[in-house]
Amino acid sequence: MSQENVELVTGLLPGPDVDVAPLFRDDEKWAALSAGAALAFHPDFDCYARIFEGDWSDSGMDGFRNLYLKWLAPWETYRQDIEEVIDLGERVLVLPRDFARRQGSTHEFEIKTAVVFTFIDGKIARWEVYFNRDEGLKAVGLPE
Repeated sequence: MSQENVELVTGLLPGPDVDVAPLFRDDEKWAALSAGAALAFHPDFDCYARIFEGDWSDSGMDGFRNLYLKWLAPWETYRQDIEEVIDLGERVLVLPRDFARRQGSTHEFEIKTAVVFTFIDGKIARWEVYFNRDEGLKAVGLPE
């Protein structure tokens, strides 16, 4: 089942040139995106973000959007380049490099993050993002 988990996750990830900020900010784009992805998520799906100023958590697709909107607040654009996807059985670890730009700036910030998808019954039951990659690696028992 783990290869199917990897394929499900990689199928949901945006391409490296996709600015995800409008996908979460625009109600119509979000409705289309979440309707298409909802079948991949467990009914008890929860999400968690360990960021620099503390931990955020929520549940369901609306909670997922809320966490993303909170994170995106200072950024005008936000995109990811996936460096590696690691099969961990019932978990899939994604190691992206995130690129974000503040409004009025031409400079992109680069952030190396770690995202853990946990599966139950072939569906994503938990999404965890660590904005410090080493913490994410540690959370899944891999060397930093």
